[in-house]
Amino acid sequence: MRKGLLGAVLVTALLALYVWQIGGRALALVRTGEPLAVGIGVGVAVIPVVAVWLIAKEFLLARTVQRMADELAGAGELPVDDLPRSPGGRIDRAAADAAFGPYRDAVDAAPESWRAWYHLAFAYDASGDRKRARGALRRAGALYRSRSDDAPAAPRDGGGPAEA
Repeated sequence: MRKGLLGAVLVTALLALYVWQIGGRALALVRTGEPLAVGIGVGVAVIPVVAVWLIAKEFLLARTVQRMADELAGAGELPVDDLPRSPGGRIDRAAADAAFGPYRDAVDAAPESWRAWYHLAFAYDASGDRKRARGALRRAGALYRSRSDDAPAAPRDGGGPAEA
């Protein structure tokens, strides 16, 4: 975990340098007073604003996911990575797809359960669908922050999905 956090901080620091440079260029263009340069400068100024917003959003999600994981770990409900793997370490896709159903059913039964969405996210990840995994994790995070459910909702059948 520390390695991942260090990498995220380093990439964010490099991106902060980039944002600083872009912001400086945008300000220089606006200060010229030339209508075209001012327009371009204002347009360029949007880049740092969007970058900072996206970074803040990702760090908020990461913090929320860590809190959810800590809570699930404390309750003994973290997803278990026990799916069969190839000699190269890849998860057996058929096994991941077979284990997926109970997690989808748990979300269908309790759509406001952050726990169910969290487990579904890891089931999607094990099945190789990273886009849906991220969406499910975002949904879990939103529900967790609103604290609309505190009841366990994940199946414990021994065929848990892999961790991301």
